[in-house]
Amino acid sequence: MEIQRNVSEFILLGLSYDQNIEMFCFVLFSVCYAALLAGNLIILSIKHSPLLHQPMYYFLLHLSSMDICFTSTVTPKLIADLLIERKTISYSSCMLQVFTMHFFGMIEVLILTVMAYDRYVAICKPLHYMLIMNRTRCNLLVLATWAGGALHSFPQFLIVIRLPFCGPNEIDHYFCDIFPLLKVACTDTYVIGVLLLINSGMATLITFMVLFFSYVVILFTLRNQSAEGRRKALSTCGSHITVIVLFFGTSIFSYLRPPTTFSEDKVLALFYTIIAPMFNPFIYTLRNSEMKSAMRKAWFQTS
Repeated sequence: MEIQRNVSEFILLGLSYDQNIEMFCFVLFSVCYAALLAGNLIILSIKHSPLLHQPMYYFLLHLSSMDICFTSTVTPKLIADLLIERKTISYSSCMLQVFTMHFFGMIEVLILTVMAYDRYVAICKPLHYMLIMNRTRCNLLVLATWAGGALHSFPQFLIVIRLPFCGPNEIDHYFCDIFPLLKVACTDTYVIGVLLLINSGMATLITFMVLFFSYVVILFTLRNQSAEGRRKALSTCGSHITVIVLFFGTSIFSYLRPPTTFSEDKVLALFYTIIAPMFNPFIYTLRNSEMKSAMRKAWFQTS
């Protein structure tokens, strides 16, 4: 069956029609994106550091890489579009944006889950930690996150790319996302919407529940440790929990619901596409003395 596709580009309605608001957003998001890139100097700081031999920092390296990849699928175009009146994106670029955003986004979600597993083993099974979290297993866990990202994004991409688009071509968002695309497709998308809801929404919810129960077990186990042990563990876990709340709080609302769009979606999307990734490196470094020490050493060695 031939797919009807008369649309060669989509018009993005963006964040606001007010030029003053758009100029303010241009400055704000430019600063946020620069802060994200600067914060991820964490990659350069620890990739030659002895800390990289520790699983937690090894996973953090990959999380920082995914932060850059995930945010860069959306933010540079958003910033550029804030300076122009007519915001367009070609059909092929739109489909690529759908795929890369969900691919890198799911990898990031799964890395956060792996990091929770690492903290669980470190706190609940400390005597077996280095045996369980050996480098081979760490590599396999990272490989599994990439496989999970592919399993999540490819089915969605194959569904969306087969949708017929014959007009209108206005998307009420600042990037190409699945639900806004369903709204402008020239076909009944109810069943497709349910399938995509199961894929994105349930994947996000199940991952969040795994993370939630992991930290319940961790916090329960900490009752039997010394005050110093609890303080150090809570400092590390507190950083991780903060990142999880920032990322999952808005993404669950955006994807775990009937396939429809709301005007608030664009504001909520800013949190998981820009704000949360921007804070990740700062949350992990400012509360971690080992990380700050490694960063200072790296900077002095390269200066």
